[in-house]
Amino acid sequence: MTATAAAPTSTSVTARHLWTRTRGLALALALLIAAGITLAALRSDAQHGSLDPRSADQSGSRAVAELLKAQGVSTRVVTTLDEATAAAGPDTTLLITVPDLLTEGQQRQLHSATADSGGRTLLIAPGPPSLDILAPGVRAESPVPVRPRDPDCSRPDATRAGRADTGGIRYASPDENNDGCYSADGLPTLLRAPSAHGQGDTVLLGAPDLLLNHRLDEEGNASLALQLLGTRSHVVWYLPSLGDASATDGGKRSFFDLIPSGWRWATLQLALAAVLAAIWRARRLGPLVTERLPVAIRASEATEGRARLYRKANARDRAAATLRSATRTRLAPLLGVAASAAHSPEALVPAVSARLPATGRDPLSLLFGPTPADDASLVRLADQLDALEREVRTS
Repeated sequence: MTATAAAPTSTSVTARHLWTRTRGLALALALLIAAGITLAALRSDAQHGSLDPRSADQSGSRAVAELLKAQGVSTRVVTTLDEATAAAGPDTTLLITVPDLLTEGQQRQLHSATADSGGRTLLIAPGPPSLDILAPGVRAESPVPVRPRDPDCSRPDATRAGRADTGGIRYASPDENNDGCYSADGLPTLLRAPSAHGQGDTVLLGAPDLLLNHRLDEEGNASLALQLLGTRSHVVWYLPSLGDASATDGGKRSFFDLIPSGWRWATLQLALAAVLAAIWRARRLGPLVTERLPVAIRASEATEGRARLYRKANARDRAAATLRSATRTRLAPLLGVAASAAHSPEALVPAVSARLPATGRDPLSLLFGPTPADDASLVRLADQLDALEREVRTS
């Protein structure tokens, strides 16, 4: 005798059910992958990134490097702290594109190498995470929009350049030896802090716009860029990277020290967006409204549809509670129990036991027991409730 395969039931998971449940997620994933591939293809040309002197795109700085080359100033790109500190010297201008990306240990190492080197250190838009170490005593104030501004100072390089596209972070310093230019609301967006020893200095530029290719030919941007970067014969263009081994500080840095300083603000924005999305979705649902069905539906179809909903939500507890409640409601009048006491174990269970004293079932566990552990237990419970009701009706 050969065993025959069991026929699928209305609650069996089929390939069609799986596809119906996952097609929305699969479609969203496919669109996300397609969008990523499209963006990668559109941006796969020779772009090196923002403020990169090798990049000829709008956000690059190749035009500045070419002008410096024409003036006899060499430009070298470095991506590690060791290369940057080794290059520091009296004949070198060290430009750091993203000072805030450096860890505290990297900042201290960089400051030690440049403080008495006699060269110039140019920091692009340094903020609170880096100022305390790289420019002690200088305080960052709220940023302002970048727009053409007059020098508003007596420094020769600024007066020769004239109006330039400046702005971004503003800087305040109590040290009278520090001279600032291109003020916005009373505070400079370009600040020079001379070294305490030697001929070196540190220059803070509140925004990188005047170094970008698409703005270099505007106002006096080119002149100011050349005078900031061309005071020495060599320019070392430092592009900090999280892949730099020095960022680990010998394994003592935490994960949060290795990510950009703005992660807290980004996390707050994402959390706020999630809360707003939850409120929006909750308001869309609105209150439940009872409506009469426009057509008559067979009881078997309604039962099967409700069962599918319970299965989709994995709501065995509600399904079991519904089965038991319906059975108790039907048994109560058969046993002479008042409808108000149909769901009371003290009233219903003794009546069932008196009617069926010889049954091997436990009425209390069947009618008021715990939630079934799995779908098979739920099906078994439904069969046992049905058998109990038949026995009461026929007794």
